[in-house]
Amino acid sequence: MGAAEQLLAAHDVVAVRADNPGPFTLTGTNTWIVGRDPAWLIDPGPALPAHLDALAVELARRGGLGGIALTHDHPDHAEGVGGLLERTGPAPVAAARGAVDLVLADGDTAGPLTAVESRGHAVDHLSYGLGPILFSGDVVLGRGSTLLIPEPGALADYLAGLERMRARRPQVIAPGHGPLVTDPDAKLREYAAHRLERERMVVAALDRGARTVDELLDEVWSDAPAALRAAATITLAAHLDKLADEGRLPAGVERPEWPVPLGRVGRPGPGGGSAPRG
Repeated sequence: MGAAEQLLAAHDVVAVRADNPGPFTLTGTNTWIVGRDPAWLIDPGPALPAHLDALAVELARRGGLGGIALTHDHPDHAEGVGGLLERTGPAPVAAARGAVDLVLADGDTAGPLTAVESRGHAVDHLSYGLGPILFSGDVVLGRGSTLLIPEPGALADYLAGLERMRARRPQVIAPGHGPLVTDPDAKLREYAAHRLERERMVVAALDRGARTVDELLDEVWSDAPAALRAAATITLAAHLDKLADEGRLPAGVERPEWPVPLGRVGRPGPGGGSAPRG
């Protein structure tokens, strides 16, 4: 057992992974269970009966469910709420928005967890701190970079959220998809630097005269596999919005279509987090 796994064990944290692997969910959605008598659960994941059954068994072993904290309301993280509560009985649900029992903002607590505003992948995205552990949902993944959803201010919010997460000085990041992040500060700095480098590349392409979506993608995201080109298109929209907000976007630039029509990103709606090197 490595140091990161030992830290999770010391805080009585366990992961149960949903069987929903894919290019956007990596090896599947990680559901995190914290403590016992009762336990709190972060992101029940998709409504897969076998996954919800496994969660119910683990929660019963830990003395029951004290509450559910959602990082965001994308289906691969939140769809299983109802099915889980059918199995465990009632418990409060906490999130940044929606028909929940606790509406959280940055710094609020839910059970043993402290909410950290970390928008960008979703307008309602929260991460959660538990001592030296940070549960990052889809803002930081165990592999690759995250998909940015072009809501107003998404990219600026994303960069600010990374700084909030760094300020907590976590020792391990437990992501919504992929393996544990064992050097959180390096990963968070890498994420910010990567996004700013993409911005530099977008600006350089615009300076060279690129104006269409395809021209910008061909120049800036030439490393994106064909299957993830639509995801890169969505992230491009967030970059263009930031430049526009800052008065740095030239006239005549084509903006990517958003929302993307069903099927263009390989899933119905903005689920999963991954856009490797997006």
